Amino acid sequence: MTSAIKLFNRRKARTRFKIRKQKGDRPRLSVFRSGRHIYAQVINDADGNTVVAASSVEGGVKKDASKGCTVDAAQIVGKLIAERAKTAGVTNVIFDRGGYKYHGRVKALADAAREGGLSF
Repeated sequence: MTSAIKLFNRRKARTRFKIRKQKGDRPRLSVFRSGRHIYAQVINDADGNTVVAASSVEGGVKKDASKGCTVDAAQIVGKLIAERAKTAGVTNVIFDRGGYKYHGRVKALADAAREGGLSF
């Protein structure tokens, strides 16, 4: 029987392969969610650096959301990453959900980033 970690890594590799095929010159909006928090960063793979990052660990998000593991916190992080990306001059990205399903916190973050002005 295949373990959950192997299945997760397989889904993540499949997602990254599809992203590489359709990427072009757009940076990647990568999402990581843990049991307690959610993190997002815009990565320029051509240069190999992180353009902007946001997470539910930051002080402003902690004040607005009671916990970092809720959909509300994910929405705040999505708006924050969109605001920071627009300030850095990035408006068009490709969404990298990793091995996570596009549901719940991941979907909330993506929808909030779209509302904030990022297009993907």
